[in-house]
Amino acid sequence: MSYTIKQISIFAENKPGRLAAIADALEEERINIYAFSIAEASGFGIIRALVSDPDKAHRKLTELGYVVSFTDVIGVKMRDEPGGLRDIARIMGSADINIEYAYAYSAKTEAVLVVRVDQVDDAIKALQEHGGQLIKEKELA
Repeated sequence: MSYTIKQISIFAENKPGRLAAIADALEEERINIYAFSIAEASGFGIIRALVSDPDKAHRKLTELGYVVSFTDVIGVKMRDEPGGLRDIARIMGSADINIEYAYAYSAKTEAVLVVRVDQVDDAIKALQEHGGQLIKEKELA
């Protein structure tokens, strides 16, 4: 049973209208964006997103000239209240797992933390051993 989620990373010039163009392309293909983050690096932006059809999004955006890559991430449910993030961060830290980056979204009854870690299998094991509720890619919808 796999708990890894395929995230797309889109590298785009940091210019007005780029995010709208990417969103337009995904809408045109009827691809839903569940969560995303943007990081800026030397005139370029890295848009990381969880989408309803990563392969189709990759194809479409690559056709439009964007550099797109896949990264495996983990989605873990956390309490949507003070201390929710701390609980997950402590589990990872205690297992000597480095969180390379993370972003979160609230799903009304709970929040979901999306993390890129240096040791995916160890992170999954540590979270499960401490009662962490991981989500599968198909549960994003």
